[in-house]
Amino acid sequence: MSISLTQMFSTMGGFAKGIVYTLLLMSLYSLTIMISKWFYLRSAQTQTRKFAPEFSQFLEEDNLTEAINLAQSFKKSHVARVLGNALAEIKPLIQDGSVTVADINSAERAVEREMLMTIVLIKRGLGVLATVGATAPFVGLLGTTMGIVNAFQGMAAGGSSSLASIGSGVSEALITTAFGLLVAIPAVWSYNYFQTKIDNITAEMTYSSKEMIDYLIKGVSGEFGRSRFTREFNTAAQAAGKSAV
Repeated sequence: MSISLTQMFSTMGGFAKGIVYTLLLMSLYSLTIMISKWFYLRSAQTQTRKFAPEFSQFLEEDNLTEAINLAQSFKKSHVARVLGNALAEIKPLIQDGSVTVADINSAERAVEREMLMTIVLIKRGLGVLATVGATAPFVGLLGTTMGIVNAFQGMAAGGSSSLASIGSGVSEALITTAFGLLVAIPAVWSYNYFQTKIDNITAEMTYSSKEMIDYLIKGVSGEFGRSRFTREFNTAAQAAGKSAV
């Protein structure tokens, strides 16, 4: 005789029902994070694909004002947030033509700060998915363990030693383990998926920020545009030429 899940749930004890309700809350919470995170990352990558070529074009044209305005218009793009804020910080120095090594270092630190804050924002909620994926099977196993204990207690109280007398109780107890696995598996899958996406986003931000810093360095004239080795070599060559004369 088959018993439906509804009938099993109705015959469960209070502790087992509490486990089921706990797993249900964990499932709804993790599902909410999965959906919101997926839409957020999708929107961020879509805006970044539109933002990147236009931003590069404005940099090539030395149109910093439009580049900053463009970055501010793509509020959900992770790359736009990082580059726009850093470029806005150093824009007055570039326009005055007074960019120094310290200014470039300041821009690099601004990029690093924005990257850290953006990564923290993007990773928000992943801890919940990791926790649900790791603990849901054990929460279900707790319900199973207590259900089996209750089944054997019922068998002892009834004076029967047949498996038929505890079969129903054991089957009800195992439902919580199955429910725990159903909650954990999607959470683990989504956590690994989002972690990979965030690694790719971090690489995009790093590459774009390095590209912008290279643009700033190329725009700086004088000794800063050359390496330390080149300067020392030229200085030594000039000194040798003067001594030869």
